[in-house]
Amino acid sequence: MARMAAMPASAPDSLASSPATAGAAYTVTLETSGWTYAARADETLLQAALRAGIRLASSCRNGTCRACMCHLASGDVAYVVERPGLSRDEIEEGWILPCVAQARGDVTLAGDSAQRLAEEAPRPLPHGPRR
Repeated sequence: MARMAAMPASAPDSLASSPATAGAAYTVTLETSGWTYAARADETLLQAALRAGIRLASSCRNGTCRACMCHLASGDVAYVVERPGLSRDEIEEGWILPCVAQARGDVTLAGDSAQRLAEEAPRPLPHGPRR
């Protein structure tokens, strides 16, 4: 089973800024879609997905609405909030909230609802002389 470490929100020097993890980047694999993206140790899995052009389900982005809830198939995460909106049983079963979870190694997420962000098509340039 995957391991999760709680990280108090009030910690002055969070784990993400420690020398062991500063600048570290991990691979996040989305089991459902097969997509992968890089997540820095100092950003949430949701922030990293958005940076990579992938939209994961989300709403509140602070660990209370549970819209982003998915299963951590493998890997380790730490939370940026002391009490994420999950029950003890859900945590023990491997459920996580990517909006407040940071990777602490390569991770695989199952049950995600990932979508590629639509790239806007460039507007066509006008043809002919300007008037």
